Amino acid sequence: MNSHPHKLPHLMRRCVLTFLIVIASGLMTGKLLAQAPSSLISNYGTSHVEDLSPPITSYLQSASDVLIEDFDMYEVMAPDWSWKFLPRGFLYRTYWASVAEPRLSTRAVSDRGGHNSLDSQIGGRIGIVRFGDPNAEEGFQLDLLGGANLRQNTDTYDWDMTGTDYRFDIPLTYRHGPHAWKFGFYHVSSHMGDEFLVHNPSVSRIDYYRDSLYLGYSYHITPEFRLYGEIDYAFSRDFAEPWHLQFGFDWGPVHPTGIRGAPFLSMNGHLREELDFGGNFSLQTGWAWKGEGLGAGTLRTGLHYYNGGSPQFSFYRQSEQQIGWGLWYDY
Repeated sequence: MNSHPHKLPHLMRRCVLTFLIVIASGLMTGKLLAQAPSSLISNYGTSHVEDLSPPITSYLQSASDVLIEDFDMYEVMAPDWSWKFLPRGFLYRTYWASVAEPRLSTRAVSDRGGHNSLDSQIGGRIGIVRFGDPNAEEGFQLDLLGGANLRQNTDTYDWDMTGTDYRFDIPLTYRHGPHAWKFGFYHVSSHMGDEFLVHNPSVSRIDYYRDSLYLGYSYHITPEFRLYGEIDYAFSRDFAEPWHLQFGFDWGPVHPTGIRGAPFLSMNGHLREELDFGGNFSLQTGWAWKGEGLGAGTLRTGLHYYNGGSPQFSFYRQSEQQIGWGLWYDY
């Protein structure tokens, strides 16, 4: 492992902005093009059909009509929605390739320095209350999730604990059709392992923590393929800097697969201000199984690749390049 901060290529530092612009532009352009013929006729009438250069105000009017239609309260809050305590399922799912969000998982990895470790996450998630469709993933929902992200050094006899990060989230989520949003709070604190400090007395313990507010958006191009972006700001912190950005995609099964399963592919980029907006890149691919019912999670196994600042925030300035095999259960 290198002791210098890892910096991703300059192109990746603009990926979040590019991603958001592409999605916003694509959605607006597609909808305007679909509405263009009828809007031109309705605005100008048959006597103006020959005018091939309508004023720019007509296009602005069309754009405003689209925005008003998109935010129609009847669409946002369907009339058959109801309150549900402890609902089944979730409206905004965790990012598959993210190594920071709580879930159940373990990854046996080796880095480019020849060090071997077992990186595991022990976490859970529950839905507290939903106002929405009780039989579909639509509406508003408040969730609670938390867990521990731990690392064991498998090169030692008794697999010494290198470090553990503890995190909990309180997200308010919303989904309607292919669009999903989340806004919430999370706390993460990082702790070096006692065994690691005993064997490395020259290393000073640091108190890395973040109390952050975040806003995320995901767009499901198809039910199986979603793009996402997220920004979070730490209003209270130590060693961390305020801004973090995430972006990526998940592709895999969303309907019950039975024992046969289906392939999956996921990618996540996580840019951190404390690394000068470098950060880390992770890629996972393999086979996945989706359970029955709205509350069922997704079991995945496959190849895991990671490159960037350490996922253990106590060692955030160390650069790691990992490859290994993982087993994940996502909510």
